[in-house]
Amino acid sequence: MMQLGYSEEEFRDKPVIGVLSTWSELNTCHSHFPERVKDVKRGVLQAGGFPVEMPVLSVDESNTKPTSMLYRNLLAMETEEVIRSHPLDGVVLMGGCDKTTPGLVLGAVSAGVPMIYLPAGPMLRGNYAGRILGSGSDAWKYWDERRAGNISDAEWQGVQGGIARSAGTCMTMGTASTMTAIADAMGLTLPGASSIPAADANHQRMGSDCGRRIVDMVWEDLVPSKIITDASVRNAAIVAMATGCSTNAVV
Repeated sequence: MMQLGYSEEEFRDKPVIGVLSTWSELNTCHSHFPERVKDVKRGVLQAGGFPVEMPVLSVDESNTKPTSMLYRNLLAMETEEVIRSHPLDGVVLMGGCDKTTPGLVLGAVSAGVPMIYLPAGPMLRGNYAGRILGSGSDAWKYWDERRAGNISDAEWQGVQGGIARSAGTCMTMGTASTMTAIADAMGLTLPGASSIPAADANHQRMGSDCGRRIVDMVWEDLVPSKIITDASVRNAAIVAMATGCSTNAVV
């Protein structure tokens, strides 16, 4: 680390915290992650840790072909090996879009170091011509209307602009919302983290809170096996059913 300009005093005897980010310029759900990484690092430093950002596979629904499901386990394997092969005492996992949540969590749980999950958060609610639009569901509905010739190019562009109003995952109860709610219910996030919109200033504060908390978790030796219990899994199943979860929760 001294080669990067750090002095030994900056990291000696401090918990080294990996900030694993699934950002890419093709993953619109995570487009705010470069700024959120800064928030996490700020929290880690405030708590007396030493943060290091590390990229892992960015998997999104919109631009991954033929389906993102093919890459969930690849992300899990990469996450586990990145953690195992580097001198990390704890990790903050940054994901949100559909398969990134289970991929990151599966890998980190297998690695066994203290971890906390930071959900990307839902995007702002969609609006067009006085109608409320739900990302994902309405995008496909209006695309079918466009293909059928029932709406014009101009109307289709208006729908797109109305839905895509900010960074963040689909604000409907699809796979992204389901998986982050499950992670929240299992105790893998800060309480209530799954429902904070990406564009909300509270999401920035949640990022720094995650940074501070993971340092404490390292000193407490609070590893995933102490958090994921029969009771927490049962709680996650109850939350999934109560919220009308995506069928991907089963997969």
